[in-house]
Amino acid sequence: MAIGDALGVPAEFQDRETLRRNPITKMVGGGFHGQPAGTWSDDTSMALCLMASVAACGHLDPEDIMRRFADWREKGQYTPHGVCFDCGGTCGAAISRFLRGVRAKDCGGTGERDNGNGSLMRILPLLFFLRGEYGIGWYKMSRPMLEIQIVSSLTHAHPISVMACGIYLQIAEQIIQRGTEEAITSGTKYALAFYEQIPEYKDYLHVWDRIRDVTALKALPEDAIKSGGYVVNTLEAALWCLLNTDSYAGCVLRAVNLGRDTDTTGDVAGGLAGLAYGWEGLPKEWIAALQARPMLDSLCDSYSKVL
Repeated sequence: MAIGDALGVPAEFQDRETLRRNPITKMVGGGFHGQPAGTWSDDTSMALCLMASVAACGHLDPEDIMRRFADWREKGQYTPHGVCFDCGGTCGAAISRFLRGVRAKDCGGTGERDNGNGSLMRILPLLFFLRGEYGIGWYKMSRPMLEIQIVSSLTHAHPISVMACGIYLQIAEQIIQRGTEEAITSGTKYALAFYEQIPEYKDYLHVWDRIRDVTALKALPEDAIKSGGYVVNTLEAALWCLLNTDSYAGCVLRAVNLGRDTDTTGDVAGGLAGLAYGWEGLPKEWIAALQARPMLDSLCDSYSKVL
C-alpha cells in the first residue's frame, strides 16, 4: 500500500494525457505537494492509525482509532515528515466532528457526496485483524462484515463507501486463497450476497454491476476507467489494473499513470497486488526508497504481534 501511495504522490491531480507523455516509472519527488521521493500520504497514515490502535488496544476501539486520526491531522503523527500535508474533505469533516465531542461511531459522512475513497484507502490492514479474530472463514460470517462497516463509518458511513470496503476486503481474502480473476468474482459475490440482505444497502447494489463480470471489466478500454476520488471508480480502477497486468510493479504503475487521484489508486491497487505477488514481488529499490521506513516496520511488527 505504502509503495503504491508513494509512487502516486508526485503525480496527484495530473491528468492522464500528461502522464502518458511523462509517465511515472520510479519513485520521484516534487509534484503538487512538493514532497521528497518515497513520501507516502494520508492513505498510509490513516492505515497506520488503525494498526497502531489495534496494536495498543488488542481489539477494535472506534474512539481510540479516531483519536489517532486526530493526532495525525492535528499533530502530524503517523506521517513520514511530521506534517499532515493532505487530508480529504470527508475525513477532515469526520475528525472535526470527533474533536467537537461527537461519538466516533457517529462521525462519518452519510450523504451521497461523502463517497470519496477515504475509508477504502485505509481499510486493508483490517483484513488481518479479521483473519486473526474469526479465522480464514471470516468472509462467510456476518459479524466481521459489521465490523468493516464500523471502521469505514468512522469517516465514511454512506452505504456505497461501506460496501466498497466490504467488497475490497472480501476480494483481498480470496486473493490469498485463490487466483486473481476467480478472487474478484468470488469476493464480489460473497460481499454482495451479504449486502443484499440489508434493506439500506439494496438501493446501491447496481453501482457494482461493472465488477460483477470480471471478463467484461478486464476487457474495458483504459478510457472507460475513471480515476478520480469517487470510491466506486477507485475500486474499479484498482481491479482493472490488477486484471490487466502480470506483476506488482506493472499493476501499481498502471494505476498511478491513470492520473487524478493517483496516490489512492496506487494505494488500493498496491494492496491487492501485494497480496497477489507477495513480498518477493515488490521491487527492492522501491522498498528502500520509502520515507520513514523504520516507522512502517515498527508498526507492522507491533500489529502482527496482536493478530
